[in-house]
Amino acid sequence: MDKREIMFKEIRNKKRKLKLEEAKELLINGEYGILATNGENGYSYAIPLNYVYVNDKIYFHCAIEGHKLDNIALNNKISFCVVGKTELAPEKFTSKYESVLIFGRAFIADEDEKKKALIGLINKYSSGYEKQGGKYIDRSIQDTCVVKIEIDQITGKANR
Repeated sequence: MDKREIMFKEIRNKKRKLKLEEAKELLINGEYGILATNGENGYSYAIPLNYVYVNDKIYFHCAIEGHKLDNIALNNKISFCVVGKTELAPEKFTSKYESVLIFGRAFIADEDEKKKALIGLINKYSSGYEKQGGKYIDRSIQDTCVVKIEIDQITGKANR
């Protein structure tokens, strides 16, 4: 039995499962993701955030201290969810959707990864403003933390 089979449950409804490449495409094009961490009080903490998917890793930026980082320091196992297109289908008592769920481990990115990730975020969310974005990064990089998610499992699901 593969290690991933032991750690992660398979998707129940196989006909809804996306191929890995489709799930990765959704990660590339997703507008935002929801990061879920576990806190010291036993409660989960889920928060929407901007991200970039590069080299099979997820990167996001945040302040240099705060709830997310406290939880990651306590337990770096996370889940991350991206929802793509959705559409209600009331006559069928359902909805059309596409989503991807990641299980992984979060780490503070090193300085080289940090700059590359911030440039990736500028390219994704501020296309056409790369020059100004570079200057913004240079001014604020010391007050910014970048977190890298190393992915253990990706599961995509859709009802199209």
